[in-house]
Amino acid sequence: MKKVVDAKSAIRSTSRTAELAGIGSESGGVHARICHRMLDAATLAEVPESVQLIMAQPRNEVSVHFPVHMDDGTWELFRGIRVQHNDSMGPFKGGLRFSPRLDMDVAKGLALLITLKCALLHVPFGGAFGGVVCDPRILSRAELQRVVRRFAVAARGHFGPVHDIPGPDQGATPEMLAWFLDTAIQMSPSGMGQEMRPIVTGKPVEIGGMPGRSTAVGLGVVRLLEELGGDLSVDLSKTRVSIVGFGRVGRQIARALELHGVKIVGVLDRGGGVACAEGIPVEILERHVDATGSVHGILGAREVDSNGFFALDSDILVLASTEGSVDERLAQLIKAPIVLEAANAPWTAEGDEVLVQRAIDVLPSIIGNAGGVVGSWLEWRNDRLHGGMSSEWFDAEVGSRVVEAARRMRNAKERFDTDWRTAAYAAAMEHLGRVYELRGVFP
Repeated sequence: MKKVVDAKSAIRSTSRTAELAGIGSESGGVHARICHRMLDAATLAEVPESVQLIMAQPRNEVSVHFPVHMDDGTWELFRGIRVQHNDSMGPFKGGLRFSPRLDMDVAKGLALLITLKCALLHVPFGGAFGGVVCDPRILSRAELQRVVRRFAVAARGHFGPVHDIPGPDQGATPEMLAWFLDTAIQMSPSGMGQEMRPIVTGKPVEIGGMPGRSTAVGLGVVRLLEELGGDLSVDLSKTRVSIVGFGRVGRQIARALELHGVKIVGVLDRGGGVACAEGIPVEILERHVDATGSVHGILGAREVDSNGFFALDSDILVLASTEGSVDERLAQLIKAPIVLEAANAPWTAEGDEVLVQRAIDVLPSIIGNAGGVVGSWLEWRNDRLHGGMSSEWFDAEVGSRVVEAARRMRNAKERFDTDWRTAAYAAAMEHLGRVYELRGVFP
């Protein structure tokens, strides 16, 4: 039986909670637009206002500045950010990003999303996010190592294997996470260094990483689409997919889908877009991007601009680029009936509203890239137990966690008669509401 909620009353309640939490009505910021969507879903699910208020703002916002000695002998001052959103379910967990576009608003919004993601998955973590404001592409390897190590030292009181566990995001490689880990070990008291190994996830296998961590997002996408195949009328062996973004996540998803018979009919990145109705082999895409830096100019495919790309005749559009990349205009062009968010919040508020109005099935990032956070949790768990987890068990656990989360989302969609995003956020907030019902708020 569907739950009937007075829409006007829900809007008034959401507005009041947002005002109390200091969230403005403007929708331009990443944090504000995610928060308003979360509050709408929480109100629909009748989550107590006290929990909504707690979730509307992060617990901690950390900003550090640190000097780095550059190769040419000069010094530069860098800024590091870490937002720790909520730890009611377990330690803070979230990505490290190295980007000139990182700011506190982005970190707050993505930390909130990660809390929701962990709640939907029933993974014992809370959300966090941060990194360093820099462009790793213009730094030498030696400079980048000094930036990572200096950040790890400057923010050392805010990270820990049972407090806040960073993982990879844009601009962060396994090698960089190894530098972060080594710094944490060197800064530890004598005899305690190896207990720091779980302080980061996504690190190289040789120092405690898990082989399946680099394919967990792709595996999660496959299991998600298999589980929701009946709801979405999707048969992977007959499915055509177009992908925005062909970095670490975009490639991973493309490989996983191709193994299940999916045709990649279009890819768009910073250099341009390409399309081919017969499909473009992922191996060819990877070789071309590794050689040239972009999919632009790949043989056997026609060039398309962004307008032409979003209007491609595909079954699923995968968004694996960055937040805010789909605005109102592009949302109007999308021809695919299904959009899967592999990147966090890859939409503007106006673009999201257009997708809802057009009744396009949008699978939100808290389920679309959920395999990554499950993989991180399993790596962290394996490190704390000093090893022993097989790759087969790892893959099975990633798949089962994503499937269970998909079922919770489907159940909420049916109960509340709403879209997939609202359903996913509502299911996550219901779980958080139960956590606070059991724990209370101290003192």
